[in-house]
Amino acid sequence: MKQSQLFTKTRKQAPADETSRSAQLLIRSGFIYKEMSGAYVMLPLGLKVLNKIVEIIREEMKALGGQEVSLTALQEKELWEKTDRWSDQTVDNWFKTRLKNNSEVGLGFTHEEPLTRLMKEYISSYRDLPIYAYQFQTKFRNEIRAKSGIMRTREFLMKDLYSFSKNEEEHLAFYEKAKQTYINIFNRVGIGEFTYLTFASGGVFSKYSHEFQTLTQAGEDMIYINKDDFGKGLSLPLDHAAINKEIWNDRDKKQQPAENFKAMKAVEVGNIFTLGTRFSEALGLNYKNETGEQVPVFMGSYGIGPARVMGVIAEIFSDDRGLIWPESVAPFKVHLLSLEQNGRAEKIYRDLTKNNIEVLYDDREMSAGAKFADADLIGLSYRLVVSAKSLRAGGVELKRRDSDKSEIVKEKEIVKTLK
Repeated sequence: MKQSQLFTKTRKQAPADETSRSAQLLIRSGFIYKEMSGAYVMLPLGLKVLNKIVEIIREEMKALGGQEVSLTALQEKELWEKTDRWSDQTVDNWFKTRLKNNSEVGLGFTHEEPLTRLMKEYISSYRDLPIYAYQFQTKFRNEIRAKSGIMRTREFLMKDLYSFSKNEEEHLAFYEKAKQTYINIFNRVGIGEFTYLTFASGGVFSKYSHEFQTLTQAGEDMIYINKDDFGKGLSLPLDHAAINKEIWNDRDKKQQPAENFKAMKAVEVGNIFTLGTRFSEALGLNYKNETGEQVPVFMGSYGIGPARVMGVIAEIFSDDRGLIWPESVAPFKVHLLSLEQNGRAEKIYRDLTKNNIEVLYDDREMSAGAKFADADLIGLSYRLVVSAKSLRAGGVELKRRDSDKSEIVKEKEIVKTLK
């Protein structure tokens, strides 16, 4: 894409009311636009990053055996009353409204209930199980205080997977596979080193659940990491997990001394829950087993917020000049800068595009300093500079965004080098 055709522009300052570093950088570099508190527009560059994160998650969901669906955001009051999750006293972050016929509806904040009801149409026998259904769907949560940019919003994209199994044994086998799939996802998007599997309270669903927490000073959560495990992230064996604050407060300190753990700020980027039969019993989702007995389906829930992951990546991978995207999620692989050498740069742009290398070509009539500043702010993985100086040296200047070193690459070697 030619940068002269990109309608967004970089800016020197972020909105005064935006305190999150990731949001400041994403706004300044033209990835997102703040519509209102807790609601953000994905601009062309931002949408490309988000879609790459989504596609990584989708690939891993397919490998796990998931089937993709898309449920409605509008939710019936009567359905949620059956599980006692409609009342504001039970769930305090609903967005609710009334239709023209005066019936009350809500905007879904999660989807256990509607998907459980849907599965009643397709599950009747043990032969129908297991089923793993997932979606990428907009959720709405009436947060008292939206903050941290796209890491905590009132309207957001969620990947939610739900498992429907015959019994706890079958569920737990899938649960372990899902755990490994989440590790794959966070490694692929570049945050595995900073992300820890944590024990958390399962609340009404089970005694414990697991969360994936990424270390960052912007984090709202506090997790406790064994000092021997610090810096190892998701490379740790699975039997190893950090501890969430709520469990830390209740843990048996005779098992491991408190001084073995270090408290760190973190952001939850994913969670996996054992739901059991709570929703299947309440909504009548049963199947007939081998002996003809009616048995409630055993369920699990597995969530990731792709936009939150994007915000966490921006929070972690940045410096005083701007963003530093991991190559797997960068909107383009290469930022091609022409310094008054548009003829040679156009040829390189065509060659890169022909070879399916994603490139953002800065063909604008601007000073070299302004182009360099924008390239650093936007933070693509590689920068190619075509200038009179580089051509005299025998080619173009290639530099990684996360390195201070550059090299001259011959024009005929550019594609091979980047491939």
